Amino acid sequence: MMVEETRKASSRAGRPSSKASTRERLIQVGTEVLSERGFSSTGIDEILLRARAPKGVFYYYFASKQEFGLAVIANYEQVWDQRLERIFSNPQASPLQRLRNYIEEGMHGMEKYSFKRGCLIGNLGQELGSLNDAFRQRIELVFINWALCIKTCLDEAIAMGEVRDDLDTTEIARYFWTGWEGAILQCKLARSVRPLEDFSRILFKYILGKGNANVQ
Repeated sequence: MMVEETRKASSRAGRPSSKASTRERLIQVGTEVLSERGFSSTGIDEILLRARAPKGVFYYYFASKQEFGLAVIANYEQVWDQRLERIFSNPQASPLQRLRNYIEEGMHGMEKYSFKRGCLIGNLGQELGSLNDAFRQRIELVFINWALCIKTCLDEAIAMGEVRDDLDTTEIARYFWTGWEGAILQCKLARSVRPLEDFSRILFKYILGKGNANVQ
């Protein structure tokens, strides 16, 4: 997650009230900490300390830690949707170049944060998906919406003749996020962008390459 994008998005929204500012600060800090440490190992006291918020204020804004976690997910999705819109609506780049640009920005982000932060949605999905239905359903919805973005890009690539017209863009869009999340995890383990480079090469050469026939 590019945390500075969260800060920029908040500043563009205008000057919030004091109450809104405190709540947003808690969510932003939560995004940073949960991206690095996960949900279960992050304590409320740590969030309050890093947000410089007084003790007791947490439960003024959130009924539970779960409600806080869901608010963090909603915030992350909103900011990430802005990023997807910026990249995939770029009229100066072809559809496949937009996809390459997204992957390249991901590599840059992994290096910038020294491979300590990955995708918050993927992290929480791995940690909580089998344990908490509220988180599982919310995270699944995020991936469904993100897959629609990739599908739209691939449909445009077909229309422009960049890829074969027999591709199942719905299936490949789902695969994109499956492969992406796995590559992000491997980048964190290896402290290298090599897994994302491999993912990109295989995607463009063997799946989207015009010379490859559909595998049944």
